[in-house]
Amino acid sequence: MKSGDWKNRILRRTSSLIHLVPLMLVSGCKLELLDPKGSIGMAEKQLIATSTWAMLVVVVPVIALTLLFAWRYRASNTQAEYRPRWAHSTAIEVVIWTIPSLIILFLAVLTWKTTHELDPYKPLESEVKPINIEVVALDWKWLFIYPDLGIATVNQIAFPVGTPVNFVITSDSVMNSFFVPQLGSQVYAMAGMQTQLHLIANESGDFAGMSANFSGKGFSDMKFRALAKSPAEFDAWVAQVRASKDRLDMNRYNVVSKPEQKAPVGYFSTVDPKLFHNIIARYNNGQFMDPSNANCTVKG
Repeated sequence: MKSGDWKNRILRRTSSLIHLVPLMLVSGCKLELLDPKGSIGMAEKQLIATSTWAMLVVVVPVIALTLLFAWRYRASNTQAEYRPRWAHSTAIEVVIWTIPSLIILFLAVLTWKTTHELDPYKPLESEVKPINIEVVALDWKWLFIYPDLGIATVNQIAFPVGTPVNFVITSDSVMNSFFVPQLGSQVYAMAGMQTQLHLIANESGDFAGMSANFSGKGFSDMKFRALAKSPAEFDAWVAQVRASKDRLDMNRYNVVSKPEQKAPVGYFSTVDPKLFHNIIARYNNGQFMDPSNANCTVKG
């Protein structure tokens, strides 16, 4: 094939890819992580942006200088100074060590500060009473228990807008990760252990929730919906759940916890108040383990 044919083929393919960009934009394709709807998600988006700009301070000049040097010192440029014995420049050494060092220092301070500010175990400050949700990762679905309301759901949660949500998370299978991208942090769910997460939604919406850790053949469909509602709408949702004839005790749980792909949303009007702790305790010889303790102390 002639070189001209190769060039024409590359140009055609490049043109096709360029035309796909606006199509992707108008089709609503977006990264939910970069469209936060809660204060934690907004803070994390800002952290991502700040870190990216800080690193681009190094990356962009390096790319630009690489292209400049390749052009300036090309073989056909007879005007470029030729110094085969050149090996050191104090000015260059100062620049290439000082700037990256300052950026690393900046990122270290930023990391230290935001690690404490965005600690998933840190309760959110609010005058509104938080709502508590117990989360159990199963194969391949999510079980949610509302201990204060005495109800439970599968693959759907709801909470009032502007209300802190305190999640306690465990797994009754392999290790998994609980994640609502538009609200914030992902936290691991581990069998026999309890982790925590505190989130809040600043506006109403229907947000995607997902498993962020591969857990077998049903992983890709291990999704749920997080519904942020007005107080009146949330009360109506609770009434809808309580209208269900299905009840969740240990015997019913043993059926619900069986592996299932593409599990539908399920409601339980009542739930065993000890169910969540019993799920954890079954992995610890009848005892409850709280990893928030530095030594993972076992509690009776």
